[in-house]
Amino acid sequence: MTVTDNDRRIAWQAQSLLMAYPDDTLVAQLPLLKTAAAALPAALGQPLGSFCDHVRHTTLTELAADYVATFDHHKRFSPYLTYFTHGDTRKRGMALLSIKRIYRTAGLVLDETELPDHLAVVLEFAATADPATGLRLLIDYRAGVELLRLGLQEIRSPWAPVLDSICATLPPLRGEEDQAVARLAAQGPPEEEVGLAPFAPPDYMPQGAHQ
Repeated sequence: MTVTDNDRRIAWQAQSLLMAYPDDTLVAQLPLLKTAAAALPAALGQPLGSFCDHVRHTTLTELAADYVATFDHHKRFSPYLTYFTHGDTRKRGMALLSIKRIYRTAGLVLDETELPDHLAVVLEFAATADPATGLRLLIDYRAGVELLRLGLQEIRSPWAPVLDSICATLPPLRGEEDQAVARLAAQGPPEEEVGLAPFAPPDYMPQGAHQ
């Protein structure tokens, strides 16, 4: 399968919208998302089309409730990528600041409604601001992306195909990446050492998937 840079950008934009909290904007853009998915290579587009069909046959109230129940109530399904590598530790706070600086360097200034490591935000950045840097961010946090994909598959979440599509935009896992996924699955995210306060301001420490 050949995936072009343009394929990735289109897929990332669609994936970003589908991984965000579902609202009226998603419903309004569903026909465009279906059209975009149909034009993509099968590994990228078919999973997105499948999820779009689910959205079309589900009320917005039900979809939003399912989103909250999945991504807000279970840390193993966190859409915040730094959680998987740093847990709720001071290192995570610094990682969040680092990602925000990357965005600012590329000319993207976030509002205060979402943390910079939310998967939907990273995908939006990759699609619209700096594809090369966005791809590196996704690869840097690949273990978390893979663990989220496997977890959603296990519970047969309707969002699992979206993660399949995201992973199809990334290079194949290498041996050390496979080991990182297995290690993270076995051990979970790190925990904060006793007595150490976060280095980052409280605004940049995790508060849950959707506020």
